[in-house]
Amino acid sequence: MSTLDSGYDDGPDEGRLNDLVAAFEQGNGAYFDSDALEDIAYHYFEQGKLDRALAVVERHIAMQPFSSDAWMRCGVLLNHLGRHEGALEAYDKALALNPVDAETLVNRGVTLDSLERTDEALAAFDKALSFDPLSYEACFNKGVTLERADRLEEAVAAFGRCADLQPEHAEVWYELGYCYDRLGDSERSIRNYERHIDLEPFCHDAWYNKGIALMRAERLEEAVDCYDMAIAIKDDFASAYYNRGNALAGMRRLYDAIDDYRKVLEFKGADAATYCNIALALDELGQPEVAVRYFKLAVAEEDSFAEAWYGLGCCYDALSRFKEAMTYLNRAVELNPECPEFWHAKAECEYNAGMLDSALDSYRNVLRLDGLNHEAWLDFAETLYEAGQCEDALLAYHRALALDPSCATAYFQQAKALLALGRPEEGVSSLKMAFRLDPATKEEFRQNYPDLYRNRRLRQQLGLDR
Repeated sequence: MSTLDSGYDDGPDEGRLNDLVAAFEQGNGAYFDSDALEDIAYHYFEQGKLDRALAVVERHIAMQPFSSDAWMRCGVLLNHLGRHEGALEAYDKALALNPVDAETLVNRGVTLDSLERTDEALAAFDKALSFDPLSYEACFNKGVTLERADRLEEAVAAFGRCADLQPEHAEVWYELGYCYDRLGDSERSIRNYERHIDLEPFCHDAWYNKGIALMRAERLEEAVDCYDMAIAIKDDFASAYYNRGNALAGMRRLYDAIDDYRKVLEFKGADAATYCNIALALDELGQPEVAVRYFKLAVAEEDSFAEAWYGLGCCYDALSRFKEAMTYLNRAVELNPECPEFWHAKAECEYNAGMLDSALDSYRNVLRLDGLNHEAWLDFAETLYEAGQCEDALLAYHRALALDPSCATAYFQQAKALLALGRPEEGVSSLKMAFRLDPATKEEFRQNYPDLYRNRRLRQQLGLDR
């Protein structure tokens, strides 16, 4: 986040301050010098009474219109009040009086960043650094502006300079962790979040973000530990429960994951993604009937949630309720026609239902979207074979084997097409390769093709009688 300097030093003695504020609020015509007005404005600023603080600063400016500090503080207050253009005018007046004031330039840059005037904001921070090269505030806010502009490598450089200048500045380590995470450097992200946590050990967001980076690095157990800490600090942290659930699901601790997802629903209320994740876990646990209930809750909450429609289709396919499965899978591909996984599930369901022509069309869509999908080529070839299109099946088996030459199943299934096409020598050669790659396919051959297995000459050619 950008930091905007209040422009005030440490506050005055509390007793004296209370007397000053009381006298000011009585409005009895008492005289207040500039120091007293600064103290009163500071009091209101600290209490969040920004309008009152601004009124005090404006009175200070009326008394001393050539005070650059007063104009700078006026700009800070206007910025906090969302009056950004007025803030810029106040900063300009401050800089007209003191053009080398780095603090005013930094605050001006923050306001420009709020207005999404990125280049002007960066110019203000650079100008501040030209006057005060040791200004860690300028470095930090420059980093924030660059981060918002998705210029992440430049942001890292700015934050790194800030960290060199002020290593105890906890927020800079947090921002570095965030930038490195977005750059895909999970290990550096983790290290920077750890530096932040060393300085602010009870920052639940830092523990949570470190957990996310650990998950990206596939260090799931450590991620769970981080989410544990985030939840220990903030026990209603729904996002931490959700991500801990994801990590636990990745570790196959599915019942624990479901418990966490239910915590999300407790704190957050109905949520389509959470319902969907519970359903996925239940399906993995072999409970498709129960999973269906949660997938339906997900689509009831968010009708356009394609993954939930897909999950419903897969569950009904597993239950051999193909008509219902097709309804849901059609809805999934309607919502996201560019997802090869959805088309693949639809094709498998159509194959299971005996709808071979429809299955072939769906497989063609899978391969259009993901032409390097070995499993899809293999399934496409098998469907072509089942549809009696053996020549086309053979071409598809060749594509599958080109993608994975060590796939015994592809050689085994290719042999069926070769034998059906009256090419026994090539079929026997393909079977031998399947047996060599996976001896278990010999038993599959015996069970699935008993007539061929009983052929003594073929068994001799395949070496099955040895």
